[in-house]
Amino acid sequence: MALSLSLARPAPLAVSAGAGARKLPAASLAFPAKSFFGAPLAATAASVASPLPRKPATSTSLEVVAAGKKGYKMKTHKASAKRFRVTGRGKIVRRCAGKQHLLAKKNTKRKKRLSKMVQVNKSDYDNVTGALPYLKVNRKAN
Repeated sequence: MALSLSLARPAPLAVSAGAGARKLPAASLAFPAKSFFGAPLAATAASVASPLPRKPATSTSLEVVAAGKKGYKMKTHKASAKRFRVTGRGKIVRRCAGKQHLLAKKNTKRKKRLSKMVQVNKSDYDNVTGALPYLKVNRKAN
């Protein structure tokens, strides 16, 4: 199965005057011919009249979309998303601080305790859910 691809360009509507140049009549153009300064060259009643009725121009022609109509997406704070997660019952949990460095002077029992995940305090739930709007949190979980 062979596909053919045509790279030919469509012919321009009007070409500048020169040897062998073609010009289309101004009536066949979809837009009115204009002078150098932008004014129409021939302003006749037929070229000015439009078949469609025109709306009167108003200063408040822009429509404002109500905030409740358009659903905007909130962005997740990606640094917070890496630090918190939700359990199966809907609790927010985090890692304990103090387990990154200077571990030689901490005893084994303390390091083991710091390795576990702990629940975020209920007073901090608003801060965490503000940073993570799509987190499925159960506020009634113990």
